[in-house]
Amino acid sequence: MYPLSYIEPVFRPPSEWKSLILQVTNGCSWNKCTFCDMYTSDSKKFKPKKLELIEQEILTIVASNLPVGRVFLADGDAMMLPFNRLKAILGLIKQYLPNVTRVSSYCLPRNLGNKTVEQLSELQALGLTLVYVGCESGDNEVLELIEKGETYQSSLVALNKLKQAGMKSSVMILNGLGGPALSKQHAINSARLMNEAQPDYLSTLVVSFPLGIERFAKNFSERKGQEFRLLHQQELFHEMKILLSELKLDKTIFRSDHASNYLVLKGVLGKDKAKLVNTVQMAIEQSKSIPIRQEWERGL
Repeated sequence: MYPLSYIEPVFRPPSEWKSLILQVTNGCSWNKCTFCDMYTSDSKKFKPKKLELIEQEILTIVASNLPVGRVFLADGDAMMLPFNRLKAILGLIKQYLPNVTRVSSYCLPRNLGNKTVEQLSELQALGLTLVYVGCESGDNEVLELIEKGETYQSSLVALNKLKQAGMKSSVMILNGLGGPALSKQHAINSARLMNEAQPDYLSTLVVSFPLGIERFAKNFSERKGQEFRLLHQQELFHEMKILLSELKLDKTIFRSDHASNYLVLKGVLGKDKAKLVNTVQMAIEQSKSIPIRQEWERGL
């Protein structure tokens, strides 16, 4: 445990469980997505942290003599910081923590609108080699309904920028986000976006509402003119089958193993595509040879 004080709650990708979490901003600069309750508490009002405070925290880590191999820049979208601020933060990490092999961050597509490919390449050279992009969907109707503030095109532009800069991207798609009415188009257009972008990593989570569905459902109903409901287990499997069937990826590492998923799927797309589609089909057919998580196992 690193000896730092955080403004709680703090979130990180599952793969960053060994990383030093360096909180360079508090909250999320957008914070309007109707499916997300991560940064809605009063303590999570968005605010960048002063550079001198970040340096003090890094020095605290140095004084602790704890090994640091990776750093995750929190909170929700540290990539919204201007290029020069990010460059300065990465410079401090490189100066004081020379053994760090990777710096990563969450990233909203809009965060890259004011950064050139050349600037991103410079940040990559300073150690920022991976960003987690919550695309959520490739379907414009779904994106509008959830007030993501992004489109298919804005997500594609951002992902292409990262690729041109040599940064790796880990994209998240939310299964069930469009409910029954938009399930098919959500899956097809999400696959289409991934096919164009060819991300390094792709993960899927099942949309859930630990703090209650009321806010999301109310917004969905007002915009769509019909009630929203969560997809049943079998409907989620069918949506996943459509997504996987439509994906045409070359060498993307695919993971659908988050606690929210009923069915654990892992592989590389495209070489494992047929095997993954077959696994989902067997789950649809309720084959006893395919382990399905029970509700209590999903940790929600």
